[in-house]
Amino acid sequence: MVNHRYLGNSGLKVSEIAYGNWLTHGSQVENEAATACVHAALDVGITTFDTADVYANTAAETVLGDALAGQRRASLEILTKVYFPTGPKGPNDVGLSRKHIMESIHGSLRRLRTDYVDVYQAHRFDTETPLVETMQAFADVVRQGKALYIGVSEWTADQIEAGHALATELGFQLISNQPQYSMLWRVIEDEVVPTSRALGVSQIVWSPVAQGVLTGKYAPGENLPSGSRATDDKGGARMIGGFLRDDVLTAVQGLVPVAADLGLSMAQLAVAWVLQNDNVAAAIIGASRPEQVAENAKASGVTLPPVVMAQIESLLAGVTETDPARTAEQAPAGRPA
Repeated sequence: MVNHRYLGNSGLKVSEIAYGNWLTHGSQVENEAATACVHAALDVGITTFDTADVYANTAAETVLGDALAGQRRASLEILTKVYFPTGPKGPNDVGLSRKHIMESIHGSLRRLRTDYVDVYQAHRFDTETPLVETMQAFADVVRQGKALYIGVSEWTADQIEAGHALATELGFQLISNQPQYSMLWRVIEDEVVPTSRALGVSQIVWSPVAQGVLTGKYAPGENLPSGSRATDDKGGARMIGGFLRDDVLTAVQGLVPVAADLGLSMAQLAVAWVLQNDNVAAAIIGASRPEQVAENAKASGVTLPPVVMAQIESLLAGVTETDPARTAEQAPAGRPA
């Protein structure tokens, strides 16, 4: 069964493997299959479920809410996010203004069929709303009992520090950041992780298998597998493109014997690797089939010896992205239209 870890400097525990439904529920995967994946997650002890209002333009939240119906609410940790355009995408249907936050939390709760979410996350930093307005709105969401804790996603170290200071002043807890993190994408290590560790903020990381590249199914010089993330025209292909270089794919193939020697699949090795970072509370996995959930969950509790960590470091030297500036570079310069 999946292990649990404390989230930030709080008493809340989350499953170290979390189930996320970005690019699947309400989009790539039929509702029946999506429900089967959620139930498979519950069967292996996953209690933490991550979604966002923008996923499939709110449909993903609805699918998750339906899939979790009938479960004991107190035994689950449900996380969702606010920032990106939703609904008719009018001028106030985006960002972290008080108006959008308040209207969005009501919509998310309705779709998720719950009275509260455990962690409500700022999906990106809003350059067009004063940070104090955003954090005051989050404080009110917490005081109204609609969220228990607040988190952020893909914020820089400076933004996390500023947000945490305001949260403390306003009397609520900012306990998590949700960044991309994998063996290949390590931009949080130099600045975000040290700042977060000092402030009592954990990482809940997405794409620990680098959009599927770390499964080893993409071979250099070969055609893209049919039906894979790389051929998905609903967003998957755009996200994975940066990893589909021959030098990256060749280096990843070098991990195959490493995983085999440990008795792990490539995906299990990738998920286990991010969990070796003590600032990571959970790694988010997605799935289109229930058996994928069961297999990836086996990464929970795996300890990679120092010699293996060093071997991975050597094999991937030269193809990992470590520049902390990439977090800010990839952030929206303004509110998306």
